[in-house]
Amino acid sequence: MNPWRLRLLSQLDALGTVRAVAQAASLSPSSVSQQLAVLETETGTRLLERTGRRVRLTSAGLILARRARDILDHMDSVEAELRGFGREPAGRVRLGAFQSAVHTLAVPAVGRLAAHHPHLEVELLELEPRDSLPALRGGDADIVITTTDFDEQPLGPDIDLLPLATDPVLLVLPPGHPTAGRGPADLAAYADEPWAFDVPQSYMANLALRLCRQAGFEPRVVSRFGTYPLTLQHVEAGLAITLLPGMAVDTGRYRVTTRELATPLTRSITAAIRRTSPPRTAVQAVLDALRRVSGPPGDAG
Repeated sequence: MNPWRLRLLSQLDALGTVRAVAQAASLSPSSVSQQLAVLETETGTRLLERTGRRVRLTSAGLILARRARDILDHMDSVEAELRGFGREPAGRVRLGAFQSAVHTLAVPAVGRLAAHHPHLEVELLELEPRDSLPALRGGDADIVITTTDFDEQPLGPDIDLLPLATDPVLLVLPPGHPTAGRGPADLAAYADEPWAFDVPQSYMANLALRLCRQAGFEPRVVSRFGTYPLTLQHVEAGLAITLLPGMAVDTGRYRVTTRELATPLTRSITAAIRRTSPPRTAVQAVLDALRRVSGPPGDAG
C-alpha cells in the first residue's frame, strides 16, 4: 500500500469530501479519485461507495482510513529514529496554532527548539480551533494548540490533550472610554456601542455574538477583521469596542484598556496530538517546549 494514498484516504475520513481532500493536497478532485481507485486495487478491497454525486467510505474503507493514521505515524517515528538513532529529536513536526497562540506560545517554543535541537524542523501553521482537530486527524498537523471549551468538534478516543494554560475573555475598550478603569463589565451596558468582530463563523466571532445575545442584545457590528492587530488598531482609534482573549491583547503595543467580564469566562489552552503509543521523539520534544513556554498551569503566558 502506497503511504501517500493512505494519507489521502485518511484525509477523506477527516474532511468528508473528495473536493476538500483535493484542496488540502493541492490536487484536482479527479486526481484524488484516481489515486483512491488505485488504492482499492492495491488492497483488493472496495473502499468507497457512491451516494448521489458524493462518495463515502465503506466499512472496510473506514477501518483502513483510521488504521492508516497509525501506520503513517509509525513510519514517521521510524524515520526520525533512523535519522537520530533515538538520541536526538530529528525530522519535521507540523505544529498548528490559532492566531493569538502563534506568537505567545508557538513561536517561543520553536525558538527554544532551534537552539537546542538543530536537527528538528518545526513547520508552523495558523489554524482556527474549528479547523485544528480535522487537520490533526487528517495528518496535516502532528500537534495543534487549540481550545475545546466553546468548540463543537468531538474529541474521541483518538486524541490526547496536554493542558497548557487558561486565558480569560476580556472586553477591550478605546483609551479614555467612560467606563475604563472600572470593575468587571456587564455586557448589557454596551448594547448601543459599535462593535468590531472577527470574520463570520470564526471562533471568536461566534463566541462574541453568543455572549452579546446572552446579555440581551444584538450587537451593532461596524467592522470585521481577520487579524487581532487590525481589531486592536480599530479599537485604539475609538471606532469600536470588542471582545478578545487575553493572549491576543498587547497593551504595550496598542493604547487600549481591558475589563474582565462580570460573569468571568476563560478558555483552556491545550496541545492535542493523535493517540500513538508512544509519541515519536520529535513530537515529544515539541510538547515539552510548549509546556515550558506556557508556564505553570493556569498561566495565560
